[in-house]
Amino acid sequence: MDSYKITEALRRRLDIERLRPMQAKMMDTRSSAVMLAAPTGSGKTVAFGCYMLRRVGEPCGKVQAVVTVPSRELALQVSDVIRRMASGLKTTTVYGGHRVADELPTLTPCPDIIIATPGRLLDLLQRGALEIHDPATVVVDEFDKTLDLGFADEMRRLMRRIGRPGSLVLTSATPMDHAELPQWAQRPGCQTLDYSAPAEKSGHLDRVEVESPVRDKAETLADLLCALSDAGQRRTIVFVNHRESAERLHDLLRRDGIESALYHGGLQQTDREAAVARLRGGSVPVLVATDLAARGLDIEGGIDAVVHYHMPPTADDWTHRNGRTARNGADGTVYVITAEGENIPDYVVTDRRWQPAPRDGRGIQAPMATLHINAGRKEKISKGDAVGYITAHTDLKGSDIGLITVNDHSTLIAVARQAADTVIAACSPHKLKGKRVRITLL
Repeated sequence: MDSYKITEALRRRLDIERLRPMQAKMMDTRSSAVMLAAPTGSGKTVAFGCYMLRRVGEPCGKVQAVVTVPSRELALQVSDVIRRMASGLKTTTVYGGHRVADELPTLTPCPDIIIATPGRLLDLLQRGALEIHDPATVVVDEFDKTLDLGFADEMRRLMRRIGRPGSLVLTSATPMDHAELPQWAQRPGCQTLDYSAPAEKSGHLDRVEVESPVRDKAETLADLLCALSDAGQRRTIVFVNHRESAERLHDLLRRDGIESALYHGGLQQTDREAAVARLRGGSVPVLVATDLAARGLDIEGGIDAVVHYHMPPTADDWTHRNGRTARNGADGTVYVITAEGENIPDYVVTDRRWQPAPRDGRGIQAPMATLHINAGRKEKISKGDAVGYITAHTDLKGSDIGLITVNDHSTLIAVARQAADTVIAACSPHKLKGKRVRITLL
């Protein structure tokens, strides 16, 4: 694909008028092996997408490009960007956590680009459901995380099966020593593009310590979240170290009237997708999460604040948690809740102290609500179908409807909270695209 076609797709489909320096450099790079070091939120997906699409030709009945990612969430986010960039090419996304049977039809006809978690792609190749031979490009996104999560052996076996790609891109948060790379990732003349230093457009990050008067910090957290809501902070991620802690804290906040969503690796993929959609759509102001959310989770519109309810176990965790806010030029705030006698690691550094006022029993209710329809992409439902379904049976206009997320077998729609019950009552008797569906409040 030529650079003009790529930039036109960026302009029309992603509303990007001008490439950032990193993206322009990747577009023009001629090296067949690139190590791209850049933080999350820097436009890295567009950057390697430009490089990859320059090397992909017209549809030819074979896989021309492969992108591997270490998590299901990242697979979906990368897929959303690449699909919009890759005009005229078939892009398929496969990942663990849902049925292989749902993925098999998407492999026929053969995709031009496949985005995948390593384990699921290897499984499909071993089943004979897909063939990949010497693709034009392989991108290993979040290469450092891929190794940290134990995917090194799967990547080795995967690269052995697909042959030698024409070009290879490895992305990471920081540069890696080429001599320490696994053999399958080593290529002579590999070019390192280091954009890991904070970009000039990075927003200001304010780091605040909040002292809890008691060991159990839940009440202090509730006070803090209400204060943030009063100050107009719309989206907050609260980080804890364990799934059990996330469950407990989520229940406590809901009991206190503070709406929140839950996000950790023990949940079903559909539940994790719903939690992110609710945060994005404005139907919950708080996401209680483990470090699964510290990488690869990109929220359109940004995260206003990050709260460390538990101390991050490592300096990298501190960095990656904080990286969820102050992105793309926006300011952000990090809050660290501390209790007397708690060990605070040296890498946890704050700029000031602050104590929120007691909330006096107040809760937080989001202005939006999320509706769930039990049909999605696999039932041939699109965002336009969802809008038409609601506007045809209610007084709402398309502009009254918020974020719409279409998953494999569900569609999530954000509407004003006061309109949610009316929409459910008005739409429930009617079919969507000739199908009987169930619409409920999530």
